[in-house]
Amino acid sequence: MLQHYLFNFPVASVIFALTIGLSIYVFSNPQWFGKLMLHPYSISRDKSKFYLVFTSGLIHKDWMHLLFNMITFYYFGFALEGIFVQEMGSIGHLMFALLYIVGLILSDIPTIIRHKNDYGYHSLGASGAISAVLFSFILFYPTTKLYIFFAIPMPAYLFAGLYLVYCIYASKRANDGINHDAHLFGALTGLILTILMFPGIINHFIGQF
Repeated sequence: MLQHYLFNFPVASVIFALTIGLSIYVFSNPQWFGKLMLHPYSISRDKSKFYLVFTSGLIHKDWMHLLFNMITFYYFGFALEGIFVQEMGSIGHLMFALLYIVGLILSDIPTIIRHKNDYGYHSLGASGAISAVLFSFILFYPTTKLYIFFAIPMPAYLFAGLYLVYCIYASKRANDGINHDAHLFGALTGLILTILMFPGIINHFIGQF
């Protein structure tokens, strides 16, 4: 089973294992949270700290945060890498990695700009990159059923619309400790990159209805 995942989905497997492993490590060594979390104040004043964009995407606040993100990634990340390879051949592995990494970076850029003067602001988690993966998947399968809170069925395209509206609304309020900007811009990055990678995806998306 492990060989199957490593052979067919090498990028998703590495991301999955590395995120879980590093998150569990910091749970037991909380002093590392401060060293690995996104800190816009530091990044805006020292560009060498840009590595925090990547490290912050590999750690999570707690078990629930990790579990939710990794369940989402398991169901959609591995599937999306398979789709990319099916459509593009072996280079699809590289393009999936590109989507994830660029999604992670661009989902954090607005947060860095918005909080560059806020010394007390920190952020962590892979939600931005995973939003990019999820929305890329939705372009391929817009009518598939998603289960909100693992219980409420909803077509993927409807979920996508509600998700974007909620992210915009919640970002303006910004009072729940969640980085909704990362969710929003990660989702938009996933859509834009997928359209650039697969010029026919819009016609495919429309044709699913």
